[in-house]
Amino acid sequence: MLIVFLLCSISYITSAQTATRKVVVPEWALPGSATHKQIPPPVDFHRTTLTENKSIGVFNGQSDVGAALVSGSSGYNKKTKQYTITSAGYNIWYTRDEFRYLWKKMSGDVSLAADVNFPDKAGYDDRKVVLVIRQSLNDDSKEAMIGIHGGGLIHLAYRPENNAEMKEIRVDKRSALRLGIEKRGDAFAILLSMNGEPMKQYGEPLNLHLDEPFYVGIGLCSHIPDQTTTALLSNVVLENTAGKVK
Repeated sequence: MLIVFLLCSISYITSAQTATRKVVVPEWALPGSATHKQIPPPVDFHRTTLTENKSIGVFNGQSDVGAALVSGSSGYNKKTKQYTITSAGYNIWYTRDEFRYLWKKMSGDVSLAADVNFPDKAGYDDRKVVLVIRQSLNDDSKEAMIGIHGGGLIHLAYRPENNAEMKEIRVDKRSALRLGIEKRGDAFAILLSMNGEPMKQYGEPLNLHLDEPFYVGIGLCSHIPDQTTTALLSNVVLENTAGKVK
Protein backbone atom coordinates (compact mmCIF):
# COMPACT_ATOMS: atom_id res chain seq x y z
CA MET A 1 0.00 0.00 0.00
CA LEU A 2 2.87 2.34 0.82
CA ILE A 3 4.42 1.73 -2.61
CA VAL A 4 1.10 2.45 -4.34
CA PHE A 5 0.72 5.65 -2.31
CA LEU A 6 4.24 6.81 -3.24
CA LEU A 7 3.68 6.06 -6.93
CA CYS A 8 0.39 7.97 -6.91
CA SER A 9 2.08 10.90 -5.15
CA ILE A 10 4.90 10.99 -7.69
CA SER A 11 2.36 10.85 -10.52
CA TYR A 12 0.40 13.72 -8.97
CA ILE A 13 3.54 15.88 -8.52
CA THR A 14 4.65 15.22 -12.10
CA SER A 15 1.20 16.14 -13.42
CA ALA A 16 1.14 19.30 -11.33
CA GLN A 17 4.58 20.32 -12.62
CA THR A 18 3.49 19.68 -16.20
CA ALA A 19 0.37 21.79 -15.67
CA THR A 20 2.52 24.59 -14.25
CA ARG A 21 4.73 24.55 -17.34
CA LYS A 22 1.79 24.52 -19.76
CA VAL A 23 2.04 27.28 -22.35
CA VAL A 24 -1.09 29.40 -22.59
CA VAL A 25 -1.53 31.34 -25.82
CA PRO A 26 -3.58 34.58 -25.54
CA GLU A 27 -6.74 34.47 -27.65
CA TRP A 28 -5.69 37.51 -29.70
CA ALA A 29 -2.52 35.71 -30.80
CA LEU A 30 -4.18 32.46 -31.84
CA PRO A 31 -4.72 31.51 -35.47
CA GLY A 32 -8.30 32.66 -35.93
CA SER A 33 -9.03 30.74 -39.10
CA ALA A 34 -7.54 28.51 -41.78
CA THR A 35 -5.76 31.60 -43.11
CA HIS A 36 -4.11 32.18 -39.71
CA LYS A 37 -5.64 35.63 -39.34
CA GLN A 38 -4.69 37.33 -36.09
CA ILE A 39 -6.15 40.31 -34.28
CA PRO A 40 -4.20 43.12 -32.54
CA PRO A 41 -3.24 42.61 -28.89
CA PRO A 42 -4.88 44.67 -26.15
CA VAL A 43 -3.32 48.15 -26.13
CA ASP A 44 -2.08 47.66 -22.56
CA PHE A 45 -0.61 44.18 -23.11
CA HIS A 46 3.19 43.93 -22.81
CA ARG A 47 5.81 41.40 -21.79
CA THR A 48 9.25 42.35 -20.50
CA THR A 49 12.00 41.63 -23.03
CA LEU A 50 14.55 39.00 -21.98
CA THR A 51 18.13 39.99 -22.86
CA GLU A 52 21.55 38.33 -22.94
CA ASN A 53 24.34 40.94 -22.91
CA LYS A 54 26.75 38.57 -24.59
CA SER A 55 28.33 39.33 -27.95
CA ILE A 56 27.58 37.16 -30.98
CA GLY A 57 29.45 37.89 -34.21
CA VAL A 58 29.31 41.63 -34.89
CA PHE A 59 26.46 42.12 -32.42
CA ASN A 60 26.69 43.16 -28.76
CA GLY A 61 23.80 41.08 -27.45
CA GLN A 62 20.58 39.25 -28.20
CA SER A 63 17.05 39.45 -26.86
CA ASP A 64 13.68 37.77 -26.92
CA VAL A 65 11.83 41.03 -27.57
CA GLY A 66 8.35 40.74 -26.07
CA ALA A 67 9.28 37.43 -24.36
CA ALA A 68 7.63 34.98 -26.75
CA LEU A 69 6.02 31.97 -25.06
CA VAL A 70 8.86 29.74 -26.27
CA SER A 71 12.38 31.10 -25.82
CA GLY A 72 14.48 31.74 -28.90
CA SER A 73 18.12 30.93 -29.53
CA SER A 74 20.94 32.04 -31.82
CA GLY A 75 24.27 30.73 -33.02
CA TYR A 76 27.23 32.05 -34.99
CA ASN A 77 29.69 30.06 -37.09
CA LYS A 78 33.00 31.93 -36.99
CA LYS A 79 34.33 30.02 -40.00
CA THR A 80 31.41 30.69 -42.35
CA LYS A 81 30.30 33.89 -40.53
CA GLN A 82 26.73 32.61 -40.70
CA TYR A 83 24.08 33.37 -38.07
CA THR A 84 21.40 30.83 -37.15
CA ILE A 85 18.32 32.27 -35.45
CA THR A 86 15.47 30.22 -33.97
CA SER A 87 12.38 32.04 -32.73
CA ALA A 88 8.73 31.72 -31.87
CA GLY A 89 6.54 34.84 -31.54
CA TYR A 90 3.07 35.82 -32.69
CA ASN A 91 4.17 38.75 -34.89
CA ILE A 92 6.30 41.83 -35.48
CA TRP A 93 3.36 44.08 -36.10
CA TYR A 94 0.41 45.92 -34.54
CA THR A 95 1.47 47.81 -31.37
CA ARG A 96 4.04 45.29 -30.06
CA ASP A 97 6.49 42.67 -31.26
CA GLU A 98 7.66 39.18 -30.33
CA PHE A 99 10.91 38.03 -31.97
CA ARG A 100 14.51 36.96 -31.43
CA TYR A 101 16.78 39.94 -32.01
CA LEU A 102 20.58 40.13 -32.38
CA TRP A 103 21.58 43.76 -31.88
CA LYS A 104 24.29 46.37 -31.59
CA LYS A 105 23.88 49.76 -29.91
CA MET A 106 24.83 52.53 -32.36
CA SER A 107 24.53 56.22 -33.21
CA GLY A 108 24.67 58.15 -36.46
CA ASP A 109 24.18 56.68 -39.93
CA VAL A 110 24.00 52.93 -40.52
CA SER A 111 24.29 50.37 -43.32
CA LEU A 112 23.01 46.84 -42.64
CA ALA A 113 22.63 43.97 -45.11
CA ALA A 114 22.39 40.17 -45.10
CA ASP A 115 21.66 37.15 -47.26
CA VAL A 116 18.55 35.35 -45.97
CA ASN A 117 17.65 31.69 -46.19
CA PHE A 118 14.83 29.65 -44.66
CA PRO A 119 16.17 26.08 -44.39
CA ASP A 120 12.64 24.65 -44.05
CA LYS A 121 11.28 25.41 -47.51
CA ALA A 122 7.83 24.10 -46.60
CA GLY A 123 7.53 26.26 -43.49
CA TYR A 124 4.81 28.78 -42.69
CA ASP A 125 4.51 31.58 -45.27
CA ASP A 126 4.12 34.36 -42.68
CA ARG A 127 7.33 33.65 -40.75
CA LYS A 128 9.50 36.72 -41.09
CA VAL A 129 13.19 37.70 -41.07
CA VAL A 130 13.83 41.37 -40.32
CA LEU A 131 16.68 43.85 -40.45
CA VAL A 132 15.53 46.37 -37.89
CA ILE A 133 16.65 49.62 -36.28
CA ARG A 134 14.80 50.28 -33.00
CA GLN A 135 14.75 52.95 -30.34
CA SER A 136 14.75 50.42 -27.51
CA LEU A 137 14.36 46.73 -26.66
CA ASN A 138 10.80 47.21 -25.39
CA ASP A 139 8.16 45.21 -27.24
CA ASP A 140 6.35 48.37 -28.40
CA SER A 141 9.43 50.33 -29.49
CA LYS A 142 9.54 52.91 -32.25
CA GLU A 143 11.36 51.24 -35.18
CA ALA A 144 12.05 50.92 -38.90
CA MET A 145 12.65 47.59 -40.59
CA ILE A 146 12.83 45.65 -43.80
CA GLY A 147 11.17 42.26 -43.57
CA ILE A 148 10.94 39.23 -45.84
CA HIS A 149 8.31 36.56 -45.21
CA GLY A 150 8.62 32.86 -45.81
CA GLY A 151 6.27 33.27 -48.74
CA GLY A 152 8.50 35.96 -50.27
CA LEU A 153 6.58 39.17 -49.41
CA ILE A 154 8.95 42.09 -48.79
CA HIS A 155 8.10 45.36 -47.06
CA LEU A 156 9.57 48.41 -45.40
CA ALA A 157 7.64 48.91 -42.18
CA TYR A 158 7.85 51.28 -39.23
CA ARG A 159 6.26 52.13 -35.89
CA PRO A 160 6.12 55.94 -35.74
CA GLU A 161 5.80 56.12 -31.95
CA ASN A 162 6.00 53.77 -28.99
CA ASN A 163 2.87 51.58 -28.72
CA ALA A 164 1.58 52.82 -32.08
CA GLU A 165 0.29 50.68 -34.95
CA MET A 166 2.89 49.65 -37.52
CA LYS A 167 2.73 51.14 -41.01
CA GLU A 168 4.21 49.68 -44.18
CA ILE A 169 5.45 50.41 -47.68
CA ARG A 170 5.22 47.20 -49.70
CA VAL A 171 7.72 46.38 -52.41
CA ASP A 172 6.51 44.86 -55.65
CA LYS A 173 9.24 42.23 -55.48
CA ARG A 174 9.36 38.76 -53.95
CA SER A 175 11.99 36.32 -52.78
CA ALA A 176 15.06 38.55 -52.77
CA LEU A 177 18.35 36.81 -52.05
CA ARG A 178 19.81 39.76 -50.12
CA LEU A 179 18.21 42.48 -48.00
CA GLY A 180 19.57 45.83 -46.84
CA ILE A 181 18.46 48.81 -44.80
CA GLU A 182 20.21 52.17 -44.68
CA LYS A 183 19.78 54.97 -42.15
CA ARG A 184 20.90 58.38 -43.38
CA GLY A 185 19.89 60.93 -40.78
CA ASP A 186 16.15 60.45 -40.34
CA ALA A 187 15.73 58.75 -43.75
CA PHE A 188 15.45 54.95 -43.92
CA ALA A 189 15.73 53.18 -47.27
CA ILE A 190 15.55 49.52 -48.30
CA LEU A 191 17.90 47.90 -50.78
CA LEU A 192 17.53 44.50 -52.46
CA SER A 193 19.44 42.09 -54.62
CA MET A 194 17.00 39.76 -56.35
CA ASN A 195 19.39 37.38 -58.10
CA GLY A 196 22.89 38.26 -56.93
CA GLU A 197 23.21 41.54 -58.84
CA PRO A 198 24.45 44.72 -57.07
CA MET A 199 21.99 45.98 -54.46
CA LYS A 200 19.46 48.57 -55.57
CA GLN A 201 17.17 50.91 -53.62
CA TYR A 202 13.45 50.18 -53.99
CA GLY A 203 10.79 52.76 -53.27
CA GLU A 204 11.15 56.08 -51.49
CA PRO A 205 12.84 56.37 -48.07
CA LEU A 206 10.62 56.87 -45.04
CA ASN A 207 11.30 59.54 -42.43
CA LEU A 208 11.59 58.56 -38.77
CA HIS A 209 13.56 60.20 -35.99
CA LEU A 210 15.35 58.02 -33.43
CA ASP A 211 17.22 59.41 -30.45
CA GLU A 212 20.81 58.26 -30.05
CA PRO A 213 21.90 55.65 -29.22
CA PHE A 214 19.53 53.12 -30.80
CA TYR A 215 19.62 49.40 -31.59
CA VAL A 216 20.52 47.89 -34.97
CA GLY A 217 20.27 44.22 -35.83
CA ILE A 218 18.75 41.12 -37.34
CA GLY A 219 15.78 39.13 -36.14
CA LEU A 220 13.21 36.39 -36.76
CA CYS A 221 9.58 35.75 -35.84
CA SER A 222 7.72 32.49 -36.53
CA HIS A 223 4.30 34.24 -36.56
CA ILE A 224 3.04 31.34 -34.42
CA PRO A 225 3.00 32.20 -30.70
CA ASP A 226 4.22 28.88 -29.29
CA GLN A 227 6.14 27.32 -32.18
CA THR A 228 9.66 28.11 -33.37
CA THR A 229 11.13 28.39 -36.83
CA THR A 230 14.72 28.85 -38.01
CA ALA A 231 16.45 31.19 -40.46
CA LEU A 232 20.04 31.51 -41.67
CA LEU A 233 21.65 34.91 -42.31
CA SER A 234 25.06 35.22 -43.92
CA ASN A 235 27.41 37.79 -45.49
CA VAL A 236 26.23 40.32 -42.91
CA VAL A 237 27.43 43.88 -43.45
CA LEU A 238 27.09 46.31 -40.53
CA GLU A 239 28.77 49.70 -40.94
CA ASN A 240 28.42 52.89 -38.91
CA THR A 241 27.94 54.99 -42.05
CA ALA A 242 25.45 55.26 -44.90
CA GLY A 243 26.18 54.11 -48.44
CA LYS A 244 27.92 50.86 -47.44
CA VAL A 245 25.08 48.40 -48.13
CA LYS A 246 26.46 45.87 -50.58
